[in-house]
Amino acid sequence: MFDFKLFLFLTPSLLLALTIHEFSHGLIAYLLGDPTPKLNKRLTLNPFNHLDPLGTLTLFITQAIGWAKPVPINPNYFKNLWRDMALVSIAGPLSNIILAFIFGFFYNFFNKTNLNLPNFLISEPLAFMCYLGVKINIGLGVFNLLPIPPLDGSKVIVKFLPLSLKLNYLRLELFGFFIILFLALSGILFYIIYPPLTFLSDFVFHITNF
Repeated sequence: MFDFKLFLFLTPSLLLALTIHEFSHGLIAYLLGDPTPKLNKRLTLNPFNHLDPLGTLTLFITQAIGWAKPVPINPNYFKNLWRDMALVSIAGPLSNIILAFIFGFFYNFFNKTNLNLPNFLISEPLAFMCYLGVKINIGLGVFNLLPIPPLDGSKVIVKFLPLSLKLNYLRLELFGFFIILFLALSGILFYIIYPPLTFLSDFVFHITNF
């Protein structure tokens, strides 16, 4: 059953998580010499330039698993191909982890602050929105760090593989979507994602509890 109230609270955190994730990929690629993200208008915080309808819907439903439109990158501009690809890839998940800490800080702030409008305590809904922001960003970060091509984690892992294994490993990208789909439908992905999601979320709430 559609929960409009949950949708209302989820949407800002969800849009911000996906936007910052893709913007970070593009920004690091641009700083490493690749103009492609800028030429494709992906160096922007406008969420509509980044959203993938199916990936956004999946993230809304699961509050952990989702994706946006990949930022176009031309590795030919990179001076150190495997290192720079790893840096561009890790930027997305790391940005979500950092954003989770920011949401965690405001979650604790609103929990301890009584912000009142006439007949309405606004600190409670704001705290709930920040709580969802922590969960979504940790979930998105953990999911994208899985070493399954084309997820970000695979492009970090590949930097450390011997040259003889790099290309064979990346060829798995042809089957990556089906691997992820199988893991999701079988329930295996739940057991992979949710333990670190729970642990890291609890850590964020604890460390930002001032």
